[in-house]
Amino acid sequence: MAYPIDLPKLKRVQELMKKEGLSALVVRAPDNLVYLTNYWCMKGYDVAIFPSQGEATLIAIEPQLSDAQRTSWTQDIRLFKGYDERDPRPPTGRSLDLALEVLRERGLTDKVGLELNQGTQSCDRMVGEPTVFTQSFFDGFRKVAGQVVDATSLLNEARVIKTEQEIERMRLANELAAAAMEHTRQHMRPGMKESEVASLFEGYVHGVGVGYKRKVEMARAFTLVWSGKGIATFTATRDRPIQEHEPTLFEIWICVDGYWNDLTKNLCPGELTREYHQLLDLLLKVFHEAAKFAQDGASLPELDRLIRARIAEGGYPGQPSHPVCHGVGARAHEPPYAHQAGQGTIRKNMVLAIEPGIYWKGGGGLRLEDNFLITETGNEKLCSFPDDFRLLSTAARRSA
Repeated sequence: MAYPIDLPKLKRVQELMKKEGLSALVVRAPDNLVYLTNYWCMKGYDVAIFPSQGEATLIAIEPQLSDAQRTSWTQDIRLFKGYDERDPRPPTGRSLDLALEVLRERGLTDKVGLELNQGTQSCDRMVGEPTVFTQSFFDGFRKVAGQVVDATSLLNEARVIKTEQEIERMRLANELAAAAMEHTRQHMRPGMKESEVASLFEGYVHGVGVGYKRKVEMARAFTLVWSGKGIATFTATRDRPIQEHEPTLFEIWICVDGYWNDLTKNLCPGELTREYHQLLDLLLKVFHEAAKFAQDGASLPELDRLIRARIAEGGYPGQPSHPVCHGVGARAHEPPYAHQAGQGTIRKNMVLAIEPGIYWKGGGGLRLEDNFLITETGNEKLCSFPDDFRLLSTAARRSA
């Protein structure tokens, strides 16, 4: 999508670069390309040279020229071939050659920052097959630069604070999530397979989200759907049937033009069992207390400690086995992370996913998760879909 250039974001990055004495950043991870140039690549072969002053240079694969011209915030676009009859190397070899040429041409070889600690790739627009850069790609920069340093922490520091434009894009992802959950609620029935229900959600997001409000170019959803005793951590969606009187849990990630949400929502097509009423009451209490705590200036370690203490007081010590708070933005999981043995402070314009969960031995349990924008006076919950999903069953019975 052709968003206007986000100057506050780019200036913040350049200020951090000047403090570190960096001549340029060289980024190849799709999320950092989106972050610094607004260009969302198809396959992950592309590179951006972002200088400490002046305009970036985008190095893009030839077939994406029109996308690059339409969406990128820079006019300096250099192209490389996906296939070159004279060159048997993978495309990343040719993007590397261009990157080194640009650094020399622009006199940016004094101190260069690379993503040396960012081993995994966030989604490109094809999403199916991550592109991995080999050691030779990173070694290439040491041949031309006076100094090569890891810029991962600098990029992390810049990205934890969101601009108005970034927040707008994340709002769109959360609007689509709420609409897709309502669509799924209306069509989900007991006995359907978990995978069928997942396809209801994912199909809605892709079908409605592309072109949504004439603001969204690409929207994709990724879900894990578990019902009843299938609810657990780190398991895949299967062909288990949707249970009538037990929750069906939706672990949700939606990407809108390179920006993400990370949610957990629940549905139940019938009346919850007594034990699930009790579990939901406990989790809602923990969730609301954690949300109230998450304010500008609050301690991230204390937030983690608070959530786990309240869950333990409710009779579930040691739960959950996964993190309970992290940042969301150009990745679904990004800094900051809340950990009781770590450090860090919650700051205005962070977007945090807060996700307490409790899981029963032998299967079953619940998790609640939403994204919270930290404001001057507290925070704003970004997804409108209810966390107390019992209200939806009550409303459905009344309308019937």
